Amino acid sequence: MLNIWGVMLFIRLSWIVGEAGIGLGVLIILLSTMVTSITGLSTSAIATNGFVRGGGAYYLISRSLGPEFGGSIGLIFAFANAVAVAMYVVGFAETVVDLLKESDSMMVDPTNDIRIIGSITVVILLGISVAGMEWEAKAQVILLVILLIAIANFFIGTVIPSNNEKKSRGFFNYQASIFAENFGPCFTKGEGFFSVFAIFFPAATGILAGANISGDLEDPQDAIPRGTMLAIFITTVAYLGVAICVGACVVRDATGNMNDTIISGMNCNGSAACGLGYDFSRCRHEPCQYGLMNNFQVMSMVSGFGPLITAGIFSATLSSALASLVSAPKVFQALCKDNIYKALQFFAKGYGKNNEPLRGYILTFLIAMAFILIAELNTIAPIISNFFLASYALINFSCFHASYAKSPGWRPAYGIYNMWVSLFGAVLCCAVMFVINWWAAVITYVIEFFLYVYVTYKKPDVNWGSSTQALSYVSALDNALELTTVEDHVKNFRPQCIVLTGGPMTRPALLDITHAFTKNSGLCICCEVFVGPRKLCVKEMNSGMVKKQAWLMKNKIKAFYAAVAADCFRDGVRSLLQASGLGRMKPNTLVIGYKKNWRKAPLTEIENYVGIIHDAFDFEIGVVIVRISQGFDISQVLQVQEELERLE
Repeated sequence: MLNIWGVMLFIRLSWIVGEAGIGLGVLIILLSTMVTSITGLSTSAIATNGFVRGGGAYYLISRSLGPEFGGSIGLIFAFANAVAVAMYVVGFAETVVDLLKESDSMMVDPTNDIRIIGSITVVILLGISVAGMEWEAKAQVILLVILLIAIANFFIGTVIPSNNEKKSRGFFNYQASIFAENFGPCFTKGEGFFSVFAIFFPAATGILAGANISGDLEDPQDAIPRGTMLAIFITTVAYLGVAICVGACVVRDATGNMNDTIISGMNCNGSAACGLGYDFSRCRHEPCQYGLMNNFQVMSMVSGFGPLITAGIFSATLSSALASLVSAPKVFQALCKDNIYKALQFFAKGYGKNNEPLRGYILTFLIAMAFILIAELNTIAPIISNFFLASYALINFSCFHASYAKSPGWRPAYGIYNMWVSLFGAVLCCAVMFVINWWAAVITYVIEFFLYVYVTYKKPDVNWGSSTQALSYVSALDNALELTTVEDHVKNFRPQCIVLTGGPMTRPALLDITHAFTKNSGLCICCEVFVGPRKLCVKEMNSGMVKKQAWLMKNKIKAFYAAVAADCFRDGVRSLLQASGLGRMKPNTLVIGYKKNWRKAPLTEIENYVGIIHDAFDFEIGVVIVRISQGFDISQVLQVQEELERLE
């Protein structure tokens, strides 16, 4: 809850109600809640589908969709959390600067004062974070108590009768006329529904705070679903309550001048304030300092005791900044530990008994410091919205993909989710990204695509049993079954070759010739027959299967490797001819090398060679005999190379 109740609750929610009105303001909150609730359900499902380690959103996505998606979103999500630190710290600094203005104690000017205060604050927060989770947890408990008292103080203040000073600043307690006037939107120049939504949305992005520190939770499978969904519900109720209450108590524009009362006999302009005895009509022609549209400290004015709201702002902003400052390095450390991006391995190192990512803390600190220098909350917020929405889109897609792939490993203990709802959540996140800022959304997805292609090209040596692998299997199975209903036709003929290479590395020329006309269009199976005592042959065969298939992949030869153990060579080939392939993907051509020593070879060997050709014809399989002057077998050359390597 601390990470959701952030800077927006106290110093931007009243402005959002002023711009969008109570009706659209509530819609903005509910739309944000819809996105976060669907994402929360998806997160809960993924988190209860096995053991959860540290890494938060990155760990959940990478173990569900694989390193390609996980690697790209991990960097973006860690960066978003680092920028979020800047947003919360700027909100804190903004409040401090407002207090300095009231006491006429400005250091330089508002913008530079925000930069100075923000820089000092983030250094202190870095020190608390580096001290470890124990100190961070103790600080969070204290800040939560202050925050709850501050929120209660606001609601109490709305029923305390307003004095003349507060009335001149636009606060008249609950009034039906003010509620009616503030219900509809009143967007200022340059603002609209989605621009206001973009500023508010970071207020709802703390839902992954628990998942981000999953490695520090005693029972993440239970804590993440329960904590996430309960936090979304409680914070949404609080946001709705504050939005409706402030919209029913405070007018949009006020002068702050207690002399702007309406004297009997004066004409009333029909506004709610006018009906309550105040004339704020000059705010239409010149800027005013107070009211929902102009004063970011409305909640402090409305509350029963203003300093408590200030304390609440400090606790909300500092707690959220602290949570993000802890989350970003842990997510980044988990990404670096997986060695997906080798250049980032430097940040994988942890220190102390809790394996604290000190190097990640420094990097997060530098990113936060850079964005603090912007010193404008309304500029930073949309940047964060964009990156968080991209992360949430992939979390929802992960849940959908895992369900759709019907992976045997997808068995979440949390059953309150639906794959189609998750897909809707993913589409909704993408749509909102483009509506908020289409070019920023394009840049985000271009970065994601670039990182995805990079990881795909590098092929990190990891195997997490992802749903991408499961879907590949399901797709291959479905396509193979679908092919069984397709009748053969001369137009669709494809060479599907079974090649008697022995070990693929021993007759590369024979394999290259075959691959030349099966490449990208036909099936190629490299076959080897192990002749001898079955027990020894099977052991030798099994030990080399993975190595020989890997050799094919390394040499970019699109072929499969198959081997059998048999009492004689011809029996082994006969077994391969009958059993190789699947459905329509069965060999139709046998490729063998020309037997050069047929004049000197034993009669039984020649009979076996000729018999294999006849066997192929009996099974209605064509035969290709390939001959080159120097022969195909280079096994002796390979043996010499191995001996030389041993000597070295």
